[in-house]
Amino acid sequence: MKKHQHARAAMRLTTRRRPKPGQSAARKSSSRWSARVTRESDALDLKKGVFTSRSPKTIARSLKRSAEHSKRRKADPYRSALSMLTFYINRAGKNLPAGRKKILQQAKGELRVAFGRA
Repeated sequence: MKKHQHARAAMRLTTRRRPKPGQSAARKSSSRWSARVTRESDALDLKKGVFTSRSPKTIARSLKRSAEHSKRRKADPYRSALSMLTFYINRAGKNLPAGRKKILQQAKGELRVAFGRA
């Protein structure tokens, strides 16, 4: 190998994009995966912005409607709706503010009531 070819090979190794502080390379691909699941899930066709509502009842009603009208879900409507809500809460993790988490947890209770399981 010529001298300039060695320099190019060394440059390629050192110019790789580094993750930001507190972010691993694996995290980036997993966040894309979970966002894709939320958008393209076989379980439900969700109304846009369903999880941003301030009312637990509104969230529960929307999830119930989506679960009952979905032709692609594999489980019963209650399980599909609850699974999607739990998935969203877990995906947000530490980035979910306490107030939002409280509303989403209350939506679980509203889902139970809406499906007559309370």
